[in-house]
Amino acid sequence: QVQLVESGGGLVQPGGSLRLSCAASGMFSSINIMGWYRQTPGKQRELVADVSRGGLTNYADSVKGRFTISRDNTKITVSLQMNDLKPEDTAVYYCNLQATPYPGSRQYNYWGQGTQVTVSS
Repeated sequence: QVQLVESGGGLVQPGGSLRLSCAASGMFSSINIMGWYRQTPGKQRELVADVSRGGLTNYADSVKGRFTISRDNTKITVSLQMNDLKPEDTAVYYCNLQATPYPGSRQYNYWGQGTQVTVSS
């Protein structure tokens, strides 16, 4: 059974930093994209950043230059370093994994349970 466990959320002042981490457990035939999404009440979940198996990264315009995503293919982890945080970054952050479980041939979208990030003075 695939499980994603997130850590690292919390309360931080504007301009501060946080690092989110997500570890995946289970057996996989292949792991494609790993990423982070966020959601605030009444809004749709939006992509923050993702990274391909080959290391190609993609960021939302609102976080470019402030957030850095990285992954470890051996440990099956993905991290999000968030610097210069702003109040508008406040949200629940979700880890996402697009992977094919073993055994199997179909790719699925897996989600973590979410971790709260609050940016406030």
